[in-house]
Amino acid sequence: MVRIDVEYRGGLRCRAVHAPSGAALVSDAPLDNHGKGESFSPTDTLATSLGSCMLTVMGILAEKRGWSLDGSHASVEKHMTTEPPRRVARLVVMVEMHAQGVDDAAKAALVEAAESCPVRLSLGENVTVTTNYRWL
Repeated sequence: MVRIDVEYRGGLRCRAVHAPSGAALVSDAPLDNHGKGESFSPTDTLATSLGSCMLTVMGILAEKRGWSLDGSHASVEKHMTTEPPRRVARLVVMVEMHAQGVDDAAKAALVEAAESCPVRLSLGENVTVTTNYRWL
């Protein structure tokens, strides 16, 4: 169990603190939803969580197997619904892998790990996730 404390700061802005580490994250409502768009929106953090989770579980597998993924990158495009209710409709993930010394079987294992990361498994049916991998 991990506790995250979130404080509403006014002006559609929140500050979240990761209790174990003290690390902080500020969120702001997006421009298209009455905010200033000066930081991550709450739904931006959802998209960020997916990309971070995918790379993290791939990294865990790579460390166990002695593979280097240094320099790998994920980019996540977030698409909101155009009709109410407002929600994330689709996430498109582009993963660029700098996988040194991995064969096709290793690549398949890395993809399987990414596709079964905890954030991906936590997203409901209402969010379509499309993932593309590019091996460099």
